Amino acid sequence: MQLSDYANRYETIRFERSNGILEMTMHSGGGEVQWNVSRQGHHNELGLAFADIARDTENKVVILTGTGSTFVAARDENEVVPEDNLHDMWDRMMDESAAMLEGLLAIPVPVICAVNGPALIHSEIPVMCDIVLAAEHAEFADTTHMPNGMPPGDGTQMIWPILLGPNRGRYFLLSGEPMSAEEAHRLGVVAEVLTADRLMPRARELATRLAGFPRRSLKHAKTLMVRYLRHRIRDELEIGLLSQGMAIL
Repeated sequence: MQLSDYANRYETIRFERSNGILEMTMHSGGGEVQWNVSRQGHHNELGLAFADIARDTENKVVILTGTGSTFVAARDENEVVPEDNLHDMWDRMMDESAAMLEGLLAIPVPVICAVNGPALIHSEIPVMCDIVLAAEHAEFADTTHMPNGMPPGDGTQMIWPILLGPNRGRYFLLSGEPMSAEEAHRLGVVAEVLTADRLMPRARELATRLAGFPRRSLKHAKTLMVRYLRHRIRDELEIGLLSQGMAIL
């Protein structure tokens, strides 16, 4: 797999690579992300893209970010899904959810997330990355599940209690209350909080430092660091998605 094989494959992701550092920028029509669950949307394309990235041995470090002043803060109100009933749609969504979360952890090199603004939908994705940097105006919340009466069964129910502790994690998920970048930093979720104009330069600085190591070392370090999370995802994601489906179907 080479970058040329997937550089223009996706409608919602833009790729650029220099010196082994792959920048992966989510967008919607070139603008800020409007989260989309159609087959051409972020929910499907992220998992497929993670698999392509993992197979490309020229990638030594990945930087994941959004577009404009938000990471993922709004849904696409004009999305069109191919299924004519929720049952068939949920079958697809379960497969895509597994591909997205397992695929992110399966990338065999460090992933730096530059959270360029509010992460309110699938906020577990940025904080599952190996290094999490956040702009000062970023915030984290789960606005799509319990605030709408839907159980948080698609991975977020594991990641946030691991990061925040069981009690604070349950509060975060049940309340839907946002957490500021500074609070996330205080609680150890975010490594650094930066001004918006310093976010990508700092991500590139860290990526350049890591890219100076042999890829073999980066690969084995990554394997060790995400082993626990990969086991938890494998063990609990399916039952979470099934429980979520039971509540909404």
